[in-house]
Amino acid sequence: MAAIDPSADVEIRSREQLLYTLAEAAEIEHNLMCCYLYAAWSLKTEPDDGVDQATGTMLRRWQRAIVAVAIDEMSHLAMVANLMAAIGGAAHFQRPNFPIAAGYHPAGLQVRLAPFSMATLQHFIHLERPEGSDEPDGEGFAPPLAYGRGLNGLEIMPSAQDFTTVGHLYRSIETALGTLAAQLGEAVLFCGDPRLQVGPSLVSLPGLATVTDLASAIRAIEVIVEQGEGHASDREDSHFRRFIRVRSEYAEALARDPAFVAAHPAAENPVMRRPPAAAGRVWIQREDARAVLDLGNAVYNHMLRCLAQGFGDTDPTRKRRALDTAIDAMFALDPLARELARLRANDADACNAGLSFATLRAYPFLAPDTAATTLTERIGELARGATALPDSPRVAAALAALGQIAAKTAAASRVEAMTEATAAPPADPVVAGPPPAAVGGNSGIESVEGRDLVIAFEGRRCIHARFCVTGAPKTFLANVQGPWLHPDDTDTDRLIEVAHACPSGAIGYRRKDGKPDEAPPPVNLLNIREAGPYAIRAPMTLAGREIGHRATLCRCGASKNKPFCDGSHHDIGFAASGEPATVSLDPLPTRDGPLAVTPLADGPLAVAGNLEICAGTGRVVQRVTEARLCRCGQSKTKPFCDGSHRAAGFQADGA
Repeated sequence: MAAIDPSADVEIRSREQLLYTLAEAAEIEHNLMCCYLYAAWSLKTEPDDGVDQATGTMLRRWQRAIVAVAIDEMSHLAMVANLMAAIGGAAHFQRPNFPIAAGYHPAGLQVRLAPFSMATLQHFIHLERPEGSDEPDGEGFAPPLAYGRGLNGLEIMPSAQDFTTVGHLYRSIETALGTLAAQLGEAVLFCGDPRLQVGPSLVSLPGLATVTDLASAIRAIEVIVEQGEGHASDREDSHFRRFIRVRSEYAEALARDPAFVAAHPAAENPVMRRPPAAAGRVWIQREDARAVLDLGNAVYNHMLRCLAQGFGDTDPTRKRRALDTAIDAMFALDPLARELARLRANDADACNAGLSFATLRAYPFLAPDTAATTLTERIGELARGATALPDSPRVAAALAALGQIAAKTAAASRVEAMTEATAAPPADPVVAGPPPAAVGGNSGIESVEGRDLVIAFEGRRCIHARFCVTGAPKTFLANVQGPWLHPDDTDTDRLIEVAHACPSGAIGYRRKDGKPDEAPPPVNLLNIREAGPYAIRAPMTLAGREIGHRATLCRCGASKNKPFCDGSHHDIGFAASGEPATVSLDPLPTRDGPLAVTPLADGPLAVAGNLEICAGTGRVVQRVTEARLCRCGQSKTKPFCDGSHRAAGFQADGA
């Protein structure tokens, strides 16, 4: 077999060959994601794994590092899908079942499922090595056959070719994009419908960006390479370096205790059906493991079907719904995969089971008018589970998550099925301030009735901006014992001005003099406070509850009153600019209307509705109808979420 010339690009002469090559890139990203997750799930990080506290902390740190790399691979898969859509293709989520047959990828790129071990970790380092690195492959991962792949004289039909590293592959794709843009014309090459693109406003993944032209395509490739696959500069946060750091810690642990075992003996290349050729595969036969594997693979495939639906739809509402379901399914899959790594595979092999990531034959785009019925029916089947599932906390957590997805999907399907004839009439405008029903009792809201209005104060939302005690000091008495709210001691119009100035919405009111209460703002605004919270002015619902027209929401991640700001950004020395760069000045057809803010569990704030995101000085950053905003304080693309909350282990309640 002739040696591969790392300086020579893979030959890509046409749009068809480019789509073919991008499809292989998508499969590589997908396969690597599966391999990394499989190893991470085998680590002894669960409460019932029998490791001491210090060891558990170390293993969870390794797991977070590996999962963070897997999440990057998800982002790369999404960007390859955007690239394919941008040049007139479609997102590609198919991949061959494990173990990958010889010849499918280059001989030097072996892909198979294996539990965490020093050999597996070294294999990961080899896969993510920069071009020119001499890091060897892990023991036992040598290719079973020596072979080469090339065009062999073909000029029209696309064919697989060899490349030394994943970085080599992407460098060739970048070259081809420039060449074809010059030959065909950039507008001709990038002929895809921009509505197919999936960006950070829809999915929170590190570095995710849409692709609409040559510049954005090249930037997407740069992000993929810089995050880990063979970048010559070898960044400290690259996948390669992250795995190197885990290897160093692992070597130190083995030096302290040569008998140290970090992971459960999950099967290498588990399969759910009797394999025609048993070599290199483990057939999962035990009833409990088989039932969990059956459900786990079904959840994985539903996730892929929803991804295909989300990337294939042009309607933003349906698109988000499908993508949200795919992400939710991943959280249901996680405990099932952890359970499998802890269950015996069969009575013959001395190993445990593992998720096999078995795939369907295809993930076609479903017709929009029937997709909701099909997807709702399937998630209901998954939520009901299988009869032989073991009774364990991990399985129970998965079933609970599937039940929540099923309920959410069914509710969304019912809403979509409603016609204008049966829709409810528009609701009355939202009344400013805390909901009247909440006033009094044990609600935490103080209210005092005056001559012309009822003033209300919700202490848990107050950020001590002091507009009240400085703007109406006779009504809002600071630092006194006893009654401190006196609405009749300030002119009514002045008091209303002070209430409107309260950024947190802690002060609300209801007029008694027949005049209108606070009207919704003509433009929905979110201001990014320097090293502080988000200040929002819009007719809002928070987790489905009306909260008035004003709120300050935590973005540092430290508030003890999430999702509201409580001033903790001062205590932790939170540093984040209130002046991020402008992303776009594209106008919105409508600038007002209801805004839904939904805190996602352990994740960002999802906003839906017309919204102008502005710097602290008022400069427009971007006008959006949907976005996911960082609230862990760690995103590198603030104010937008980039998925950093996962690597940071951020925890916060969701809606």
